Amino acid sequence: MDRDSVILVGRVLRVHRDHLLVRDCRTGQEVRVNTPRARHFRRGESVVVQYSGAMTMSIPPQISAQSIMRNVRC
Repeated sequence: MDRDSVILVGRVLRVHRDHLLVRDCRTGQEVRVNTPRARHFRRGESVVVQYSGAMTMSIPPQISAQSIMRNVRC
């Protein structure tokens, strides 16, 4: 993991062609996770998202994933 990266652990709420809607397990906030790998995941899965730390102020906020992995639990 890049030492400048940030980790978000969450549960997938929705899967779209180019992004996931994820509920952050720590804050409960919904976050749009932009990724070309969105269709590799399923609603209800727990995921670990590595990203730069930059998050938009939009509703919902958006991040661009550097990597996403399945997680055992949220």
